[in-house]
Amino acid sequence: MAGIGPIRQDWEPVVVRKKAPTSAAKKDEKAVNAARRSGAEIETMKKYNAGTNKAASSGTSLNTKRLDDDTENLAHERVSSDLKKNIMQARLDKKMTQAQLAQMINEKPQIIQEYESGKAIPNQQIIGKLERALGTKLRSAKK
Repeated sequence: MAGIGPIRQDWEPVVVRKKAPTSAAKKDEKAVNAARRSGAEIETMKKYNAGTNKAASSGTSLNTKRLDDDTENLAHERVSSDLKKNIMQARLDKKMTQAQLAQMINEKPQIIQEYESGKAIPNQQIIGKLERALGTKLRSAKK
């Protein structure tokens, strides 16, 4: 151990402090009562709509008039009758059930049922999967 030099000790004091109380701990009833007993200044304030659910319901009042004045009927685009007939015919030509077709394209059977009944909102990815699984072109030429 030659060449290391003299051994020295570092005797500096180490101070360990508690973590400062969080804001939740400051608002705790025990802490508030302790502050009152010690004579510390305590500020209390009532917040607007505190403890009520008024803010959540009043947010819609801004748009209510606009919605009431709106006379236009809006609806989602649905599957065309040509598409639903094409899907049904191609599936029957392959002698498949709706459940088998759904399993083949990794979708729920309800999706196939909605497409064949015309209730589904057209999704080009699902229609593409159906075309590949059935081996036929389902989409007619666009307008």
